Amino acid sequence: MNDFSDLVAAKAVKAGVTATGKKQVFQLLSEIAANAYGVAASDVVERLTERERLGSTGFGAGIAIPHAKLDSIEQVRGAVLLLAEPVAFDAVDDMPVDVIFMLLSPSDSGAEHLKTLARVSRFLRNEAQVKRLRGAKSDDALHVILTGGEARDAA
Repeated sequence: MNDFSDLVAAKAVKAGVTATGKKQVFQLLSEIAANAYGVAASDVVERLTERERLGSTGFGAGIAIPHAKLDSIEQVRGAVLLLAEPVAFDAVDDMPVDVIFMLLSPSDSGAEHLKTLARVSRFLRNEAQVKRLRGAKSDDALHVILTGGEARDAA
């Protein structure tokens, strides 16, 4: 079981969120990151959008891992959104996305950024784990799943 307690603060997860599209998802993620990690929301939106222009971070099966590097962050941090309804994300399989795990890394974190991206990707390729995430009924339940615990209201 993966434990992302080193990566995702309790206030950096949101379950049952409503969004109309990728742009709004990035805005929501940036607000979460600003609140949880003290980064500028505008910087997060800008960097996520720049990275997304290189190619979609939606890797299929309703999952996306938007990621970016920031000068203003000192260690790799994550935020997770579980959408109430999937949104178009230009994913490789053209499926809309409802599970979004954002990563923010320091600008100079080459290998660490890639290792963390691989770690998150491995976790999200596990169908049973993704099913548990999708079953989370609250922010707390979602965070418990991500940090290796059990939650009463998670599937």
